[in-house]
Amino acid sequence: MSLSGCSGTALEEQAPETGQAEVVQPISTPAARPAPVSTPSPSPSPTPPPGPTTFVFDGELTQGGWIRGQAPGGTVTATLGSQTLTLDDGGHFFAAFDRDAGSTETLVARLSDGRRIESPIAISPRTWDIERVNVAKRPSGSSEAWWKRREPEYNAIVAARAMETGATGWRQDFIWPVTGRISGRFGRQRIYRGEPGSYHSGIDIAGGNGTPFVAPADGVVTLATTQPFSLEGYLLIIDHGQGLNSAFLHMSKIAVRDGETVRQGQYIGNIGASGRATGPHLHWGLKWRDARLDPLLFTGPMR
Repeated sequence: MSLSGCSGTALEEQAPETGQAEVVQPISTPAARPAPVSTPSPSPSPTPPPGPTTFVFDGELTQGGWIRGQAPGGTVTATLGSQTLTLDDGGHFFAAFDRDAGSTETLVARLSDGRRIESPIAISPRTWDIERVNVAKRPSGSSEAWWKRREPEYNAIVAARAMETGATGWRQDFIWPVTGRISGRFGRQRIYRGEPGSYHSGIDIAGGNGTPFVAPADGVVTLATTQPFSLEGYLLIIDHGQGLNSAFLHMSKIAVRDGETVRQGQYIGNIGASGRATGPHLHWGLKWRDARLDPLLFTGPMR
């Protein structure tokens, strides 16, 4: 028997009896299959952060006014001019404009992806009740003895206004704490021979001595004096959250205490004439941080 073979030909084996050659079919070797190529799944598109794509807000866009709104989704920090805003978990905020605010301001958001979103605001001017008198302004200096009494009062007021209690009254539509004749309007000012005096920082509501009044919005008491202050008399300060607070001056009685949570419409005290006052009235002042605000722009006209 002879065995021969070469690449690409059939193998032949000699048959001993017939002398015929038997053809042997080549063995077929299956071709190796290529290893499957792993195709990576496409990365899912990033889910946009919840919230609007730009600032959304409304309010009173004027001197002494305010805004409530929501920052763009994904905002890390937000500012109004030089003021850093406080954002709640949904990106909502409160901000306001001082009595002497300029004509424009800008909301700025810095997002987690590095983007910066701006929203300019036009602030309308107001015509204030200005009285010009032809007398010299009184010297503002005070005696050392007077300041010795006044300094701790002043420090207590500053500390009370700076407290952050987490109150949420800033979200509400404010109500009048009491109704009556408005005897002093926000922003009123005297000019003494060309020299401006300080302007009226709140609104005065005339009422009989002892007339009760209520909280204009939810909040937390940050100062309830137990003795009358030299200027303010019995003084009550309520934090409404986000840097917004109310101050009530010249009271005859305070019905709440430091640290107490109050609700909108709750009885909190009585009108009086304590401190430097010419007659019974309630002075209601509103501040957002260092900006003084007009309470009339929070409540609307008295009904």
